[in-house]
Amino acid sequence: MSRTIEIVEVGPRDGLQNDPALLATPVKLEFINRLIETGVKRMEAASFVNPKLVPAMADSADIMDAVPRDRGVSYIGLALNERGMRRAIEARCDEINYVLVASEGFGKANQNATPRDTADLLDRIAVLAHDAQIPLSATVSVAFGDPFDGEVDPGILGMLAERAAAAGAVEFALGDTIGVATPWDVERAISIVRDAAPGLKLRLHFHNTRNTALANIHAAVQNGVSVIDASAGGIGGCPFAPRATGNVATEDVVYMLERAGFDTGIDLDAMISVAHWLEQTALRHPVQSALAKAGGFPAKGGPAA
Repeated sequence: MSRTIEIVEVGPRDGLQNDPALLATPVKLEFINRLIETGVKRMEAASFVNPKLVPAMADSADIMDAVPRDRGVSYIGLALNERGMRRAIEARCDEINYVLVASEGFGKANQNATPRDTADLLDRIAVLAHDAQIPLSATVSVAFGDPFDGEVDPGILGMLAERAAAAGAVEFALGDTIGVATPWDVERAISIVRDAAPGLKLRLHFHNTRNTALANIHAAVQNGVSVIDASAGGIGGCPFAPRATGNVATEDVVYMLERAGFDTGIDLDAMISVAHWLEQTALRHPVQSALAKAGGFPAKGGPAA
């Protein structure tokens, strides 16, 4: 296979936002630079949300002011509302990711909004990104299940995709915020979105809470998706979703895809080293990835088991 799968590294944002270790700004910048050295070309680097609610992201403007701008990397800033959108623009984010929500229970806890409220707000504020000539994407939280309401109406995904496309989003991401999706759910959701918004570029975002993330990525790739979110070491979680554990680990995803012959552009050994650095130096607690423990495919003549 020669197909390329683009990895969007979310560790500096989704990975750190709910971690018990609050990293100083220079350490976050070292994390970003280490990720760049692995070959990462797109990454979530900042979140322009209320710092009282997500204190780990309070230095997002400082981060964006200091990231290297000469390495061919596109830095994504997260926004939930108009204030966040304006702050992301002021911080010179290369892309802005607006968050829609698929279910009312989580929407009320996270954004104090229903799914239609988040779509209506996107209609009103998308023009800010367009006027600033910054690409705008939209991610749907709890696209596969809500920690408060349980099942999510799949029809909501179609409505949100249609609304995002009409608002000028260039990419639409389905987020498995609490890690409940199965491959069959993924296939069905992709079909619904494509029927509602043909031509809208898709991205998938999985948490590995129930150990299904890699299977879900396989389903996404088999159904033509070429952009996948992942987090170095498998760090992360959502502060507004009970028991929402980490993202799928970037190194685990890269290993699976490259063993299948896909190109990710990421140096696997270097990414494993980033996971070790997180575990041993930056966060000082274990990370969840399998590759950080097992390493990559054994070399010929390597040690016996």
